[in-house]
Amino acid sequence: MARLVMLGNGALTVGLNENGLVHDFYYPYVGLENLTNARSAHHMIGIWVNGKFTWVDDGSWQTVVDFENDALISRITMKNEQLGIKLVLNDFVDSEYNVFSRVIQVENAYDDAREIRVFLHQVFQISHAGRADTALFVPEENYILDYKGRVSLLIYGETEGKPFDQYAVGSYGIEGKEGTFKDAEDGELSGSAVEHGGVDSVMRFKLKMPSRATSTVDYWIVASDSQQSAEKIHNLFKESTNNVRREKTRQNWHSWLSLSENKRSKVPDEFKIMVSKSLLVLRSHIDKRGGVIASADSSIYNYGRDYYSYVWPRDGAYVIWPLIRLGYCEEPKKFFEFCRDIMNPDGYLMHKYQPDKAIGSTWHPLIHNKRKELAIQEDETAIVIYMLGEYLEYSNDQEFVQSLYSTFIQPAANFMSAFIDSETGLPHASYDLWEEKFLTSTYTVSVVFQALMTAAQFADMFEYPDDAVLWREVANKIKNNSSILFNPKMEIYRKGYLLMQDGSLNFDDTLDVSSLYGVLMYGLNNGIEQIQKTILKIENVLLDKSPSGGCPRYENDNYFASSPAYMGNPWFVTTLWLAQFYVRSGQKEKAKHYLDWANDHKLYSGVLSEQVNPNDGSIVSVTPLIWSHAEFINTVLDYSKT
Repeated sequence: MARLVMLGNGALTVGLNENGLVHDFYYPYVGLENLTNARSAHHMIGIWVNGKFTWVDDGSWQTVVDFENDALISRITMKNEQLGIKLVLNDFVDSEYNVFSRVIQVENAYDDAREIRVFLHQVFQISHAGRADTALFVPEENYILDYKGRVSLLIYGETEGKPFDQYAVGSYGIEGKEGTFKDAEDGELSGSAVEHGGVDSVMRFKLKMPSRATSTVDYWIVASDSQQSAEKIHNLFKESTNNVRREKTRQNWHSWLSLSENKRSKVPDEFKIMVSKSLLVLRSHIDKRGGVIASADSSIYNYGRDYYSYVWPRDGAYVIWPLIRLGYCEEPKKFFEFCRDIMNPDGYLMHKYQPDKAIGSTWHPLIHNKRKELAIQEDETAIVIYMLGEYLEYSNDQEFVQSLYSTFIQPAANFMSAFIDSETGLPHASYDLWEEKFLTSTYTVSVVFQALMTAAQFADMFEYPDDAVLWREVANKIKNNSSILFNPKMEIYRKGYLLMQDGSLNFDDTLDVSSLYGVLMYGLNNGIEQIQKTILKIENVLLDKSPSGGCPRYENDNYFASSPAYMGNPWFVTTLWLAQFYVRSGQKEKAKHYLDWANDHKLYSGVLSEQVNPNDGSIVSVTPLIWSHAEFINTVLDYSKT
């Protein structure tokens, strides 16, 4: 399932699924510790009326999940025609405190007065193994506390100023027990007050509702490091009300978006909402300590080995690019500082990292062809240097960039200038940007070339002439030796090559969109003719070759391949890269066509996936993928300048 809405404040992040239910709950880092049982369980909402009980995800409800155009506040409607019940939910993560709040309007659509009972269920897995958590009812303050170690979750709800009238705490998913949520299905809760191990809990709200009346349930979960600190925040909320906190949070998002309002005013009207929503999606994945998470959608863990909830330096750099272009400074600066702190002492960045700056998982070995090799993707180091240049150009914040010279720029550029094969004068092999092949890829060579040129400009600016001479000299050699990256017979830029131990080159002539994008974006091309020939091959082989349209990453891409597979699933990133090429080459109508394609393949709430099914255009892989949103914004900004 996708996450149609992501809510967050840089420490607490909540993902809502296609039924509007809480499915991901990350705290205290964005994307690190998911405190829900993300493989299967989600928090549920139940309704009892006239002796009939239903969960809102049982198929009898019509649900629309969305969020506001200019704030990370959900807009969810749930209707059950048979029961004559309508629910309207506004959810938000408070901008000041680590609190997830839910305002539920319950509408009695019948002409008769009725008693309607609302059940709110929550299931957390604070401990890694789903054991040793404790949930208990706290009678003095009428709340449920779920805790383990340094994580305390205070759960509370009220209607008309009165707290929930019944509760139940029990076991979930252990010892043959399905969960305490089953206790709600007769309309009554047992009042069981404590349990430990795998736990869940339910609270009930009894609403006496006149004909065609509406009542409100206010609900919140406070995340903190102790029961005492959670209680302090809880008491503030009781004094303030959810509506006040929601408005304050809404104004906070309005203020953040206003920083880019002037530049966004130039965006065509048809893309304005999608751009603002994309910005909000980006921001929901950025940790306040600088980490930029690729996707907080945990659903991939149901059919994959791992999440996307890591900081890939490359993804992070591409995500902050539209923020830089729109005038944001705080998030890019924290990301650059994050990269400084995680850099290897030898001057390179690893595959990926956790948002707490620990090293992430990898599938890249330290040996290749019986030779010791670095398990890196060199483009990830290079792109951060390049993006620092973009930051300086747009912000003119020379003081900040200079503060990173000796701690990040210099070691990174020295590494790149030394990580060169003498036989070719080009960068030594590393893993490609798609994390699959070990080779000297055209894309990586392109980014390294431009990163060294950018670093040399920094060296000139900050008066390090020896550095400038060295880095520019290596960059020029890369440029001069780059002709082997073009295959004149196939008339394409190659994916790359691998330098063999006997000195020969094993070429990989796979047609890959990233090769074109690399030489185009980072200035490595040796003439427009080679670019034009490569784009012609991409158009003939890859672009719009499936019913859904769009473009896969490269020919015969098998990642989540559909059946029939065509050449691979279309990706938003690569399709939008081609749109950026069309903007640059003056083909405005073609660029607009693929912007429309991306806009047409978003989900109702505006989120973009990583890929789409080539047969029917449905989402594939994590949703949202923030790199997709970043490229959408970048393409719109490019298009708006034409």
